[in-house]
Amino acid sequence: MFDVTLISDTREGAVRRTSFKTCDVVCSEQIDIETEGDIIRSVKYVKGCHGNTQGIGRLCAGMKVGDVIDRLSGIDCKARGTSCPDQLARALRKL
Repeated sequence: MFDVTLISDTREGAVRRTSFKTCDVVCSEQIDIETEGDIIRSVKYVKGCHGNTQGIGRLCAGMKVGDVIDRLSGIDCKARGTSCPDQLARALRKL
């Protein structure tokens, strides 16, 4: 119900770029993720609360994928059952 949908998945050398459509109950519409191995290089949200989503992206840069999943999974926004951070965790689980 709250799952993300893979839009694209490309590689350039060791860098993987993926884009996911978020579920309809959150403010953001898409999450673009760049990883190298198990390290997050960048996270960018399309739409959503710009300051908050930009902050999430900067905090995640340089972190291990598993650590971000552990920290962001289950965060709820306004009793919706998910949130923009939780959607990122769901996307990272699919990598």
